[in-house]
Amino acid sequence: MIVGRDTEHLDEQGVAAAALESLAESFNDGVVAPLFWFLVGGLAGLFAYKAVNTADSIIGHREEPYRCFGWAAARTDDLMNLIPARIAGALIALVAGRGWRTMLRDAAKHASPNSGWPEAAMAGALGVQLGGPASYDGVAHERPTFGDGPRPSPLDLRRGLGLYLRACAILAAALALGGLAWRR
Repeated sequence: MIVGRDTEHLDEQGVAAAALESLAESFNDGVVAPLFWFLVGGLAGLFAYKAVNTADSIIGHREEPYRCFGWAAARTDDLMNLIPARIAGALIALVAGRGWRTMLRDAAKHASPNSGWPEAAMAGALGVQLGGPASYDGVAHERPTFGDGPRPSPLDLRRGLGLYLRACAILAAALALGGLAWRR
């Protein structure tokens, strides 16, 4: 229920891959980017980012009836995530102690200029393969793959959640230290 693709015919590996891809992308969209824009522009920056990101989620589609006006939300979201997505990918690779090579090699394969960074980093950090064919609203889509390993298992999903939590902890610690330094 947290992924956009059709899940009826996914096996355990397909569910794990879909969840890991969503986790990696949501780390950027829901944690790193809002924090980045809060630090850059205060509450106004945070609210602007969340408004644009939500608009992209609702109307930023290439298909009708949103094509004519959804492009603005989608391109603005792409622009606002340019730096945060790379930070998110770097944080995932940092806490894992690996995944840098995969992130740098595979991030640009993604259709989105930003989603590939945390997704490729997650694939490399876990030593699994993410991406690949998926079905959305009954339509099959060929997508590139990220990483060189096997398809992920439910155990890899648990490991990915651990990476996510550690990356969030690093962000929280950096924010606390930055706040202490700011007060002085």
